Amino acid sequence: MDTAERIPPEPDAEASARPFRLLHLEDCEPDHALALAYLQRAGLRPRARRVETRAEFLAALDEPWDVVLSDYHLPGFTGLDALQLLRQHTTPGEAHAPFILVSGQIGEDTAVEAMRHGAADYLLKNNLARLAPAVEHAIAAGRMHRARLAADRELQASKRRLSELAQHLQTSVEAERQAIAREIHDDVGGSLTALKFELDWIRRHAGNPEVAQRALAALETVSSAIEASQRIMQNLRPAILEQGLVAALQWMTSRFEKRTNIACEFRTSAEMLAGPLHLPPGVPLVAYRTAQEALTNVSKHSQATRVVVDLSLTGGVLSLEVSDNGRGLGQADLAKTRSFGIRGLHERAGTVGGWVDLSSGPAGTTLILSVPLHADGDDEAALDAETSAWTAL
Repeated sequence: MDTAERIPPEPDAEASARPFRLLHLEDCEPDHALALAYLQRAGLRPRARRVETRAEFLAALDEPWDVVLSDYHLPGFTGLDALQLLRQHTTPGEAHAPFILVSGQIGEDTAVEAMRHGAADYLLKNNLARLAPAVEHAIAAGRMHRARLAADRELQASKRRLSELAQHLQTSVEAERQAIAREIHDDVGGSLTALKFELDWIRRHAGNPEVAQRALAALETVSSAIEASQRIMQNLRPAILEQGLVAALQWMTSRFEKRTNIACEFRTSAEMLAGPLHLPPGVPLVAYRTAQEALTNVSKHSQATRVVVDLSLTGGVLSLEVSDNGRGLGQADLAKTRSFGIRGLHERAGTVGGWVDLSSGPAGTTLILSVPLHADGDDEAALDAETSAWTAL
């Protein structure tokens, strides 16, 4: 049991009441009364409870407290043990009540250890003049810490909601693309194909050479419109994915090289070329769109002369790597306010539990999509490669 000292003099008359809840772990009633007297004379108005044993302390921790004062030598345990119990009793991610060690017999090493483990302050009982300022400071710091934690939680929740919204928008865009592609195929494509047959019949049965010539020119126009419809449908909803991701990427890189005159090489393992690659729903389309976006950025911005697309499956993780030898990306490029391509790739990858890594330098840019195949993507986002078997126009 620690010793007490005389009651301090009255504080300044302007001291105002500051009510707060105080848990006092103290086995000496006079010492408890002395501490309360110092706080009250400083203008503070604690609503205090004194406990002595470990069991009483643990039971009291079920209630909210603004500050905890603790003696060091207690029946069966110490103030450091009490601090550890307080920390263990606090919900993860929450801030525990400020803990102040008040003892008549505490060494510097003990005080340092207490501060290292999260104590707000330590005081000697033979010098309680600093008790009231220490309590006020600890309470204020505790409130600020709790407010900061609450703000951090709200920020994380806001980021999570924003990410969910972005992912939902990605899946909504894909659903809308699929719907538009179906309408083009069923309505526009079907009508153009029927018109092509009618024009061909007119050409073959026309008795006037001039009419036959005009019908032939109309046939060529309709054929061009059908090709444009097929190209639009392919961009909206890649039916090539029905042949598998490997075949789709081979077709994409080949078309990219022909269209841009940029050398484009597709690499993958012999095992992946040997047979069909069975991937979870959503993954083939995400990989396809990632490669499509990366190649689009290469053609628009990189000034590259060579691109390599590498698809691999290692340790249950599907990796798609797109590398170029272009000028690279600077921080200004990545920080553009209205640059949504890379951000969209991150959100799209998140729909199947994957992520995107981007590295860039003077030697070029490398974008890597990684998708753990055992991870479950968002069911709503399962816009996979199971496209309907559309017939050719």
